[in-house]
Amino acid sequence: MKRIALIFGIICIALFSPLEGLSQQKVRKVVIDAGHGGKDPGAVGKYSKEKDIALAIALKTGEYIEKNLPDVEVIYTRKTDVFIELHKRAQIANDGEADLFISIHCNANNSSKPYGTETYVMGLHKSQANLEVAKLENAAILKEEDYSDMYDGFDPNRDEDYITLTLFQNAYLESSLVLASKVQDQFRERAKLKDRGVWQAGFWVLYKTAMPGILVETGFLSNANDEKYLRTDAGQTYIASAIYRAFKEYKMLVEDPDNHAKIASGKHNEVDDIRFRVQFASTSREKSADKFKDVKDVKVYKHNGLYKYTSGDFLSFSEAIKLQNQVRVQKKYRDAFIVAFKNGERINVDEARKITGQ
Repeated sequence: MKRIALIFGIICIALFSPLEGLSQQKVRKVVIDAGHGGKDPGAVGKYSKEKDIALAIALKTGEYIEKNLPDVEVIYTRKTDVFIELHKRAQIANDGEADLFISIHCNANNSSKPYGTETYVMGLHKSQANLEVAKLENAAILKEEDYSDMYDGFDPNRDEDYITLTLFQNAYLESSLVLASKVQDQFRERAKLKDRGVWQAGFWVLYKTAMPGILVETGFLSNANDEKYLRTDAGQTYIASAIYRAFKEYKMLVEDPDNHAKIASGKHNEVDDIRFRVQFASTSREKSADKFKDVKDVKVYKHNGLYKYTSGDFLSFSEAIKLQNQVRVQKKYRDAFIVAFKNGERINVDEARKITGQ
């Protein structure tokens, strides 16, 4: 009976709720959802678990938004390794009256060959492969107590149950597709990752959120190269930066459609592409960031045949100066100096200051 009532309700929504398009006025709250967690590891690679990588990328994404878009409130479904039920993730977004929902995951496959990124929106899956991805993510339900009652009898392993979800015509489909496309554009063009496209499938967490939403598959833990990239701080940073940029473009477009031409030209990103960091060490052989426990936020990059270590990541040159002074207090780092990056590539500091007007 519950199922019949649920399907009837979904059909009513499908018939009487038109697509809203890009009708939002402001984007002031975004939910960043790190998939899985706690007793639910998600996909498992040879050396890593989805729950850990998803959390690291989610926290970095949220940090980018908080630093660079102060008018946006970031709401996290989790900030630590804890298990959060799927229905509670959606409830967090709905209760917080969020304007956008971004769920971050890692993919997996029985074959080690597939690699690359995909972004999903709620909708009708057009292939068995897309259905399998939805099944993999929805399987978190099975780790919940009394999940059958909580999810109206929905079984994430039963193909026919996805009819219930795919009957649902997402009222936010158009907006979700716009954001999803921007995420994939950023992955392809800036992070230089394989773009496997934007897809639709039946994800419970997207079905239950009352706002535009996407689910990002950042790579395959079943692929050795993808897993290696996803485990690195640099890889996680590039992915988080790509999601942030896509979010910013979406926000600009929603709040002022006239920004479309500016976004297309890429001009609005030029200043945001610049980052200032404090370089404090270099070695001929790469060392783990853990070797520099007396310095915070350590990143490593390779330049002129050497591994070079930096602290901080600022839009502001003056903030980098402050950190440089703090690092130099330690005698072994008294020669620390500021370096600049554009799109992750090192550039001349004077050039960076000129571009940013600092």
